[in-house]
Amino acid sequence: MFVIGGFLLGAVAGGLRARARGGRPADILQYAFVHGLILALVGLFLTIYLDRMLRV
Repeated sequence: MFVIGGFLLGAVAGGLRARARGGRPADILQYAFVHGLILALVGLFLTIYLDRMLRV
């Protein structure tokens, strides 16, 4: 769940950041994808950490 949420949040943030800088549609897509991928990886590590900490 954190992975999907991280990807969506990162994609929106990256797209808005590229649009604010006056990027073309290809730039906006690239920023959205890269930011989404980074936050999805953060969400993945958070999920693994929480799973290991809460497992008895």
